[in-house]
Amino acid sequence: MRAPLCLLLFVAHAVDMLPLNRRKKQVGTGLGGNCTGCVICSEENGCSTCQQRLFLFIRREGIRQYGKCVHDCPPGYFGVRGQEVNRCKKCGATCESCFSQDFCIQCKRRFYLYKGKCLPTCPPGTAAQQSTRECQDECELSPWGSWSPCTHNGKTCGSAWGLETRVREAGRAGREEAATCQVLSESRKCPIRRPCPGERNPNRKKGQRERRPRKDRKLDGRGDGRPRPAPN
Repeated sequence: MRAPLCLLLFVAHAVDMLPLNRRKKQVGTGLGGNCTGCVICSEENGCSTCQQRLFLFIRREGIRQYGKCVHDCPPGYFGVRGQEVNRCKKCGATCESCFSQDFCIQCKRRFYLYKGKCLPTCPPGTAAQQSTRECQDECELSPWGSWSPCTHNGKTCGSAWGLETRVREAGRAGREEAATCQVLSESRKCPIRRPCPGERNPNRKKGQRERRPRKDRKLDGRGDGRPRPAPN
């Protein structure tokens, strides 16, 4: 009598444990694709505990939530490492992606990024960059510098038209941040009329001989080089 009773109790206990064993799966027992990287996974809610170095990402669909273990948190979330579990937390409402809860990397539409914050308008002293959706500090232009030497193909001599250039730098006076401002430059054409070493004077006509300076001195006012006779 006692043997059949014990067998009946064992079968009943096995039937009660069967749903639990189906719900909870351990790593290495044939996990499905939805339980990749999980330590504990259930068919209803997905992963609840991840392997070391992985992040637990909770996806919510209405009143239901489903866990997944990922190497990197998806856009709009950032990773936080903890003693028991690493989690993906959601960025702020205006952040498209973020480094932490208080530091945005990219903003959503209609917002501009400035020092880790997403703002509806750029603060005074900054200008909105539409291409990057960022607020950039305005630059102060310095006076134009001097014109550079006139050059043609890297040479400053010869007989040709060259270019000379001058620049003006733009900096942020009174700011400690060493942000980069654009350097403005302009160029203009310039004539080069200087012979290079070993070349003929480009201004001298072909066949024309170069004049040599006279070495004789004028001894009198007549300019013929003859000495003036002594007075009687």
